[in-house]
Amino acid sequence: MKCRINFSGRSIRYTDEEIAVAVEAMRSADPLTQGRYMTAFENKFADYQRVPRGSCFVTMNGVSALEMSAQLCRFKPGDEVVMPSHTFTASAYPYIKKGAAMAWADVDLHTRVVTAETIARAITPRTKAVVVVHLYGYVADMPAIAKLCQERGLILIEDAAQSIGSELNGQKAGSFGDMAIFSFHSHKNLTTLGEGGMLYVKDPALAALVPALRHNGHCPYDFERLDYWKPAMGNVDMPILEGEFLQPNNYCLGEVECAIGAKLLDRIDRINDEKRARALAFIDALADFPELEFHREATRRHNYHLLAARMTQGPEKRDNFIRAMYGIKSVKCVVQYIPLNRYDYYRRLGMDKADCPNADTFFDSMVSFPFHHWMSEEDLHYIIDSTREMLAYLR
Repeated sequence: MKCRINFSGRSIRYTDEEIAVAVEAMRSADPLTQGRYMTAFENKFADYQRVPRGSCFVTMNGVSALEMSAQLCRFKPGDEVVMPSHTFTASAYPYIKKGAAMAWADVDLHTRVVTAETIARAITPRTKAVVVVHLYGYVADMPAIAKLCQERGLILIEDAAQSIGSELNGQKAGSFGDMAIFSFHSHKNLTTLGEGGMLYVKDPALAALVPALRHNGHCPYDFERLDYWKPAMGNVDMPILEGEFLQPNNYCLGEVECAIGAKLLDRIDRINDEKRARALAFIDALADFPELEFHREATRRHNYHLLAARMTQGPEKRDNFIRAMYGIKSVKCVVQYIPLNRYDYYRRLGMDKADCPNADTFFDSMVSFPFHHWMSEEDLHYIIDSTREMLAYLR
């Protein structure tokens, strides 16, 4: 069945000016990776985040940024990472690949993100790091969480994949922790032609290791060469952190994608503000239908990457609603982010035990609406009217 309004996998449409930037990079970039556009994007991103230049590193996707953050944690056998059970799987498995076990934290039922209290309940003597996911675009209570991690001596990592531009008390998501990652996937409010990511590292000593860690261990020779071609173009070595070797990767992003990313930073706040305004209009238009509980946030703490709600009357009513929206109104709503402990992958690893009732309750009754930035006003109002009609129909 072809939908009138699909759940699009593409968040934005590029402007003619942005397309021109990509075309110019295609014409002029030399090389097509690891060049001036990459440096410009990293510097502009750091300026936007209000963090020091040299602390942000563009990557081929958000997962590769997570992989390097996990490497920099240097997990030992038995180490644990506190992780929200309600998140996308990419938030968790890079840390498992680097040797950590998961300790699942519950989320607040209304905001759908972890709190200092839910994190504290998941901390054990084996905890080494905490990952906070600003899911759906909403910034968790980072001052309280950062205080908790500092008191416990824990590494704090922000998964800001969905929350670029969101801020709390004037501070950007992804600038509170020891490290942070961002995603520029096709579905995000800022996307670099489908894939892309960024890693932020607060400690300058750790940040200095990232270029070699990202790019095959490439590094300069530590001696002056009389002939530029001898012994070769450059050295290859392993980054060393407190006596431990870190295996290098190839997580680079191309120059055209970097050019697009830097250009999109010029309008990311406008994109976020427009999505937030639409989200508030959507939520307010359904205020007389308590069957759907939205998270309403009128400030820049939420960028409304996604627009999700909880069906307060339970899973069966949720299923009937989605079925009616699709079958009668031709609007494709979806359900996202199974609590990770319920996936086969984590069950096979013995990480299926979790005390996360809020995550289970929200997931079992959640509805995610089509909410791409390029949606027309006509389509937005069609979804609102259809939602009202189907909720009334199901009463």
